[in-house]
Amino acid sequence: MRANSKNRQRTFVSFSGMDGAGKSTQIHSLRTRLTDAGLRVSLITFWDDVARLTQLREVSGHKLFKGDKGVGSPDAPINRRDKNVRSWPMTAVRYFLYFVDAISLRRVVKRALRSDADFIIFDRYAYDELANLNLSNPIARAYVRMVMWFVPKPHVSYLLDADPVQARARKPEYPLEFLYFCRASYMTLSGLVGGMTIIPPMPVQEVERKVRQYALNYLPAGSIQEELAGDLVAEKDRD
Repeated sequence: MRANSKNRQRTFVSFSGMDGAGKSTQIHSLRTRLTDAGLRVSLITFWDDVARLTQLREVSGHKLFKGDKGVGSPDAPINRRDKNVRSWPMTAVRYFLYFVDAISLRRVVKRALRSDADFIIFDRYAYDELANLNLSNPIARAYVRMVMWFVPKPHVSYLLDADPVQARARKPEYPLEFLYFCRASYMTLSGLVGGMTIIPPMPVQEVERKVRQYALNYLPAGSIQEELAGDLVAEKDRD
């Protein structure tokens, strides 16, 4: 019998990283494995469920900056113009938008933690917006600390690292130079806010095992945790 929803422990994780780092693959894998084990898993997508004024942001990227719409693929690359626009007016706009999103995120997290889910996965988090800022700027660094003080911190904040060249090959949407900037910014952000779990570039199956291994530490002790831990041991033995 399940515990009362008010007393039941809920695990809350987020996945971050540059475009093409493999977040969707890892989220799908973790969600499927936990669901198969009998957990109620909730997936929250930052852009769809948290971000505000999204229509205005899409219009500005497409009409104002002449960027392409949609999602890039190896067979159909696109050229997006939104978060890679680095002018100071856009930086000021980002400060405003990201704080609006932080207020929304705080509410969404609190609502999710009151839901019937056992395990909550965020596809992107506040980290993915803050990494777009120039973190060498002391004002930006102070802003990051303020936002991260305001929003709830996940039990595990996965940061999927990736080689920019390989990431762009998987998802060709932004110039390679911008992806190098993103990678460096995520690493700086990790040092600034602390507590992020960095998964280095590895084969997909090895990343999956690392992701599950960290998640296990926050699952309630019992048959499900033992089952998942046993699966990890068995997989390592096969390799």
